[in-house]
Amino acid sequence: MATGPELSADFVVPFQVERAALRGRIVRLGPLLDEIVSRHAYPRPVSLLLAELVTLTATLASALKYEGVFTLQISGKGPVSILVADMTSTGDLRAYAQFDADAVAAVADGPVLSPVSGLLGTGHLAFTVDQGADTERYQGIVALEGNTLTDCIHHYFRQSEQLDAAIKVAVEGGEGMPWRSGAIMIQRLPGEARADELTRAEADEAWREAVALMGSARAEEMTDPALAPERLLFRLFHAPGVRAYESVALRAGCRCSRARVERTLSSFPREEVVALIEDDAVRVKCEFCGTDYAFDRAAIDALFAA
Repeated sequence: MATGPELSADFVVPFQVERAALRGRIVRLGPLLDEIVSRHAYPRPVSLLLAELVTLTATLASALKYEGVFTLQISGKGPVSILVADMTSTGDLRAYAQFDADAVAAVADGPVLSPVSGLLGTGHLAFTVDQGADTERYQGIVALEGNTLTDCIHHYFRQSEQLDAAIKVAVEGGEGMPWRSGAIMIQRLPGEARADELTRAEADEAWREAVALMGSARAEEMTDPALAPERLLFRLFHAPGVRAYESVALRAGCRCSRARVERTLSSFPREEVVALIEDDAVRVKCEFCGTDYAFDRAAIDALFAA
């Protein structure tokens, strides 16, 4: 596994806890997370939610085998109505939020509430894996349950996947400091326990031990860019044994383009697009990266003439 200067500042490292063949991922995000969160300049409570969502998206997507886009979307009826993050199979991440600024400020100034109940309220969480037009899209939906987004993910696994998974996330930054995060995830998939070596009771005990060891990770360890991931993994799992695999670099990247916007506009009737003209142009802003696309009357005429 790459270490030192060869290791990307934003990465995921797959690993295996040897005793019961548990799968794992360790994720660390630095410049990537800071670019995504800082570009939006959301209020701090919303930025913290978005940073956690991006970290969870990287962690969950990296545990799947897919060719396309993995999306994690949360819809709530509280001050924050939408949180969306997605990651391509090539490691490009992006995210945004929609919220009522006055309602967020009122919550921030009021009594301390959990991020989920205070900012999102009731709602649902959806996982989507889109592998293109020729492949059926997979989607799982579950109600928001828990105090944090990580709690909601645990609820999803318990309710929808029927498999054992544990995740721990740490986020820090804002208020003049760069955004950083870290996450550790372990999974026990059906049929993957080493039944030839462990009884069911022994496998269950090995799982509980691994969860407890993962829980001992400190936030500052998980986010520390100077701490090599294999050192943290060894500290946590040296007793049951741990094997780390090659790291995978992640990046901040948006898939928007003028051509995509043109295709979207051309899918509407011409009169509806013309009705959107203000100051002699139709302007479309990407929610993810903030890029503005402007189409004057000549561009609109050319679009529909084509």
